[in-house]
Amino acid sequence: MDPAPKPRTCRNLLVRILLFGVVALALRFAYVVAVLGVAGCVSGDFCLFSSPEESLAISGSGAASTAGTAAFVRGHDGGVATAAPPSLRALWTSREWRRSVEYYSSVFNRLRSDGYLSPSSRSLCVDTPVGYEVLALKEIGVSDAIGVAKKKSLPLVRQGNLFKLPFSDGKFDFVFVGSALDRSRRPADVAAQIGRVVKHKGFVVIHTTLAEDLYSLTSLQVLFSGHDLIKSRKIEGPDSSTTLREIVIQKVKLELDNSNILGLQKDSENLDSSSDGNSVHKCSTQEHRMHILRSAEPLIQEEPLKPWISLKQNVKNIKYLPSLADISFKRRYVYIDVGARSYGSSIGSWFRKQYPKQNHTFEIYAIEADHSFYDEYKSKKGITLLPYAAWIRNETLSFEINRDHDQKEDEKGGGGMGRIQPASRSTNGVVRTINGFDFADWIKRTFSEKDYVVMKMDVEGTEFELIPRLFETGANCLIDELFLECHYNRWQRCCPGVRSPKYQNTYGECLDLFHALRQNGVLVHQWW
Repeated sequence: MDPAPKPRTCRNLLVRILLFGVVALALRFAYVVAVLGVAGCVSGDFCLFSSPEESLAISGSGAASTAGTAAFVRGHDGGVATAAPPSLRALWTSREWRRSVEYYSSVFNRLRSDGYLSPSSRSLCVDTPVGYEVLALKEIGVSDAIGVAKKKSLPLVRQGNLFKLPFSDGKFDFVFVGSALDRSRRPADVAAQIGRVVKHKGFVVIHTTLAEDLYSLTSLQVLFSGHDLIKSRKIEGPDSSTTLREIVIQKVKLELDNSNILGLQKDSENLDSSSDGNSVHKCSTQEHRMHILRSAEPLIQEEPLKPWISLKQNVKNIKYLPSLADISFKRRYVYIDVGARSYGSSIGSWFRKQYPKQNHTFEIYAIEADHSFYDEYKSKKGITLLPYAAWIRNETLSFEINRDHDQKEDEKGGGGMGRIQPASRSTNGVVRTINGFDFADWIKRTFSEKDYVVMKMDVEGTEFELIPRLFETGANCLIDELFLECHYNRWQRCCPGVRSPKYQNTYGECLDLFHALRQNGVLVHQWW
């Protein structure tokens, strides 16, 4: 038999070669998809997806969104994904990744529709560990977007300290904070950095689970000095089982100095003259405080016949501010004990044990003029002792150590309560010379509206001088909660029908102080 023609043999050989090439190509493609996922596209292994320019403008689900994921990992030099750890490359191709990116894409699309974001916005995502938010911005067409977190996750997230962001002032048109403020123990410092890097007229968007009450929402806004609240709304969270509050603020001016946080208006604009010639400072923000006061326990309107019992029992009715609102968005947490006496009088026995602190650490200031207690505070950590008398100005005073029939011996002082006594007034007690300081001025110089300040005041009648001074200076605007023991000529336990001769003010005058404080936004409680 004659051999087959050579052309047919060549054709068969060519077909076999082509089939082998197709099989090899198919196996290579299957390997890339199954083992490396679409991230393999960036390493030069294989790619059947869209170009980066097409992919970054795509939003949605399915192949188009997958193309977006494939495109971003090319990075700036095309070789980033090859160096990425397997765990990160696996995340980039996971269903969790796509769900998260699609969620934030919907968030940013809504913000873009509202006019807070545009394709030309230079954008920053703060505290984004892996960069869901950054890719979402790129997929909806915001190409100039970067994330920052404690650890880098290139090419989407660069490494940076949230308390010192590695960007110049006014660099970004749009900053997405996400839940960074919820997670931080120092939200005020994070807020200050965000306010620094956002441009004038730029927008900041915050997602939080904490600002559910007016007090907390206002506290959050106060952290961003020079920003206006534009919108606050509830939205669905990434896992659809949680609800978030989305807050949009806009930078409208330079941040104010803390000492002037109440406003830079002239004194004549801040002070209103009252009928008696005194001046009253108007607080710049008060609505959130008045909202809290609607839930406060009622004041005891009728003078108690047995005040030593009634006032002590009233403690059970007190509604503490941290039980009425979230206090997380504050720069500092401060307790000031004015007329502290011994450590066990209120700091150790009540504040540290019973006051609801919401897991925050408080700075403690003890203001006490009686030097017999000073040695005790030397051994107490976390307490700053101010060995002076709280007063309305800086001057030398006389301090009377005396006790009436209703007072008990202090566990260490032994001389009863001390009070400021004019040197010319006769007294049966021991009089010492002490230094008084302008208490209201100290508050204004030391704290701001960004701080949470709770105070106890037991100053043996000096409250009738100190509190009006707080109103005159506006220092009352910086006090969030006050426990006030008001001293008046009350009925004595020892002698039925006899009032205390130690104090001249009446119970009605005490009520006037309490009402004035509440009318000016201070959550004050009747203390004993």
